[in-house]
Amino acid sequence: MRTYRELFRDRGFTALFLFSAAQTAAQTVAGLALGVLVLRRTGSPLLAALAMFGPAFAHLLGAATVLSAADRLPPRAALTGLGLLLAAGTAVQALPGLPVVALFPVLLALGVAGAAGGGVRYGLLHELLSRDGYLLGRSALSVAAGLVQIGGFAVGGALVAALAPSGALLTAAALHLLSAGTARAGLRRRPPRAVGRPSVVGTWRANARLWSSVPRRYVYLALWVPNGLIVGVEALYVPYRPDAAGLLFAVGALGMLAGDVLAGRLLPARWRGRLAVPFCVLLAAPYLGFALEPGLPVAAALVAVATVGYASGLLLQERLVALTPAELSGQALGLHGSGMLALQGAGAAVAGALAEATSPTTAMAGTAGASLAVTALLAPGLRRGGGGRTAVGGHC
Repeated sequence: MRTYRELFRDRGFTALFLFSAAQTAAQTVAGLALGVLVLRRTGSPLLAALAMFGPAFAHLLGAATVLSAADRLPPRAALTGLGLLLAAGTAVQALPGLPVVALFPVLLALGVAGAAGGGVRYGLLHELLSRDGYLLGRSALSVAAGLVQIGGFAVGGALVAALAPSGALLTAAALHLLSAGTARAGLRRRPPRAVGRPSVVGTWRANARLWSSVPRRYVYLALWVPNGLIVGVEALYVPYRPDAAGLLFAVGALGMLAGDVLAGRLLPARWRGRLAVPFCVLLAAPYLGFALEPGLPVAAALVAVATVGYASGLLLQERLVALTPAELSGQALGLHGSGMLALQGAGAAVAGALAEATSPTTAMAGTAGASLAVTALLAPGLRRGGGGRTAVGGHC
């Protein structure tokens, strides 16, 4: 497949696209509503942040326990069940008078389920489109997710103001129900990609198999660490310019969308294997300019250029798919997603601690420098791993 239009001729991809968009909208609205709800009840910025982003850390637990379900469950049934589970959990969080302490076990459970759900979703994407179409399909989902998040935060803010956090949470629950209905009606029944029952032992064995390949290890580290550190830089937009953080996030979203289209639609296949490392460099290098404490116009330009570098993630995912046997594709992509979310949280903690000791601009430049250093360390191994046509399942 070579164009976005061709993707949508496949009914299965269209259903998966709509499922993903509804899930992203629901999670965006619910996260904002929960953050406001917890802040109002406790006055704690830390608890509010954990309410919004805590499920990202729960993905690590899911990656260690239930991720084998990504390839061992029928995709349509799994995604339908996930939508229903998320709808129920989100509706529970909207119950009047529910103690704040009771919100967090629900968040943990939903985050664990989401880890397996991400593996099912992207494993199915690979199954629908094959290796040659995966990058374009993943690009389309990334572009949609960025646009939905931008709109979701705006709509979510309006819903919180008009309906209170509980009303916004119920709206998010309805969106999860919509995603479940889309999966049930739009996807055809497919068998699991791997045999056996999901289990913790099966999850560990498959993770160990994935990690045993040296080329795959380099790809995973390149997907997780440079990206995670730059998300830490972005976490300092508010301390840097509280009055303009929204503008910087919006500019960054536009840059990321441009990079997704560039990598997924415009780059010739012969270039993609060579450009993952340069895009990782682009993702970090412009932020070094923040050491000079630039004004807002220059800062916005630096952010716009840097975030095009998020295209590295698409190129590295394509390489990961090429290095992974088909029966492990769901777990491989789920492990990528869970690790990425966890490292993004760690990157925010590192950048925040550095900002406490120095200043936001110094911390932004320093964290970007760390990202460049990691990229430099990984670059030789990525070059030895080939450009995305390496034999699957290979070990070194």
